[in-house]
Amino acid sequence: LGPINNICPDWGTVLSRGLIGRKQVALETRDRMVDDAEAIEFLDCAVETIDAVLDLAQRYAEAAKEKGRDDIAEVLNHVPAYQPRTFHEALQSLRLLHAVIWLSGHYQVGLGRFDQYMWPYLHADLDAGRLDMESAEELLAEFFVALNKDSDLFPYDPGDNGQTLILGGVRRDGSDGVNELTRMALRVALETSMIDPKINLRISPDTDLKLLCLAAELTRKGLGFPQYSNDAVVIPALVANGYEIEDARDYTVAACWEFIIPGQGMEIVNIGAVSLPAAADRAIREGLADHRGFDQILDRVAKEIQMQLDDLVDVYSRVVLPPAPYFSVLMDGCLERGQDLSRGLKYNGFGVHGAASSDAADALAAVKKFIFEEGSVDARELLRALDANFEGYESLRQKLSSEGPKVGNNDDDADTMVVKLLEFLADAAERIEDNGRGGRVRPGTGSAMYYVWLSRGHEGMHEPVVGATADGRLAGDFFSANLSPSHNAQVRGPISVLQSFSKIDYSRVYNGGPITMELSDAVFRDPESIRKVAMLVRTFAQIGCQQLQLNTLNIDTLLDAKKHPEKHRDLIVRVWGWSGYFCELAPEYQDHVITRHVYAMG
Repeated sequence: LGPINNICPDWGTVLSRGLIGRKQVALETRDRMVDDAEAIEFLDCAVETIDAVLDLAQRYAEAAKEKGRDDIAEVLNHVPAYQPRTFHEALQSLRLLHAVIWLSGHYQVGLGRFDQYMWPYLHADLDAGRLDMESAEELLAEFFVALNKDSDLFPYDPGDNGQTLILGGVRRDGSDGVNELTRMALRVALETSMIDPKINLRISPDTDLKLLCLAAELTRKGLGFPQYSNDAVVIPALVANGYEIEDARDYTVAACWEFIIPGQGMEIVNIGAVSLPAAADRAIREGLADHRGFDQILDRVAKEIQMQLDDLVDVYSRVVLPPAPYFSVLMDGCLERGQDLSRGLKYNGFGVHGAASSDAADALAAVKKFIFEEGSVDARELLRALDANFEGYESLRQKLSSEGPKVGNNDDDADTMVVKLLEFLADAAERIEDNGRGGRVRPGTGSAMYYVWLSRGHEGMHEPVVGATADGRLAGDFFSANLSPSHNAQVRGPISVLQSFSKIDYSRVYNGGPITMELSDAVFRDPESIRKVAMLVRTFAQIGCQQLQLNTLNIDTLLDAKKHPEKHRDLIVRVWGWSGYFCELAPEYQDHVITRHVYAMG
């Protein structure tokens, strides 16, 4: 809606230099660019915001002193003006710097690679004996609790506020970045059990199983995180699409799952969704009506995807972002160049969701099998059934629904379709050489809220609403979230789901979008069960998938919470790329969570 969001500051640099250091950079640049009126105006604004934040910190310090908290006053007299001297000061500086972004109107701004830039402060305290592990965990818990005091700031749904952080992964030089703070953050998130911060964990095929077991314990809580990203897939994909290797290794995620570079990216990671079911449905209806072959139907699908994508990019190619002088202070290069963040940075891509790919693939696979290969379904009858929302055609609907190939069963007939759909999306994106801001168009596999919007509509939505579809889905039924089987699909289990989605070429669909699974709470009975979940996550990485989102559900509890919300105020679920309190969700999102696949594990 205008303000810059869904990007990540370079928190490490800002902490290490303090706002006084950033102010000095601005003043030095001002002296160099004295003849550039636009640069002077920006730099003066940036300095003004720095002074305002420093003044705010002093007012807090004075208030603390009045209350007899000289310890807090001492911290605030030093940060965020200067580099923190302790882990406590680093947490306080980060909290204030981050909160001011929100106060200045920029939402969904995450905390980036928290365990990388905060570890030096904790490590120094532990080495010097200023802190022990118990005291450090208490400080971190206070920081996590503080983030939840702002959980209702975002005016959409409580919890959808983008207060994410990412742990683990490799450093910019390629070495292993897992440290004691990585594990501590997982433990503290487990102990506090709140919706913020949303934890993401970068892993690889050989990530330590003990770390994955700790993460599985957090999943057991039912918070909907950690979300996992596979370095072995994500980093090469970013490099293949123009990101420098050191930047690619330094990736974090935006508010949900989109991959971004801290301090370097002014990416607009969500300009909308390409409705893959709409593209498939229109091509199927026109193709069958005109007696076209299946290859011609696929050609029409590709054209529909291109048209939808072109329309989205055309609108955003003319986007004008408001100036963001304070946010610019926190990014790399803005003060040094004398140029506001809104004008762009090193990376300026547009992210597009390829929504509900499984539903579209199932519809295409059913048409291919039953009409073009077997001849067991009459094309005209299918068209009449779709127009009638299957009323009077229940036997046909059951055939499509129960006998058709389904993504999630490691079935090549269905999986080939989902691969083709995402190839068409990548082809369409790669044809656009410049998005209007000097960046690329980044296709992804997520769905965000579109799994509801594309099936039921939403005020102001440009994407087409889709009625009954050729996989047996009725008009108004939900689509699947992100990468997950369609709701009417009978699937073998979690491994077959991973196998289906491992066939996607993630080097071309690299805006992010997780495989989304709901695990029965019965899965987490004992340590051996926790180990099985950890092994499932390791399998996800080993077979070459990109991103994974796990949630823990008990259907009976969810149904009771919908009926008696007063009894379940603390019930948390994963909604799409974020977690929220179940009883505060809109009814359609509650219903979608309830109707998702819930997997057991043998």
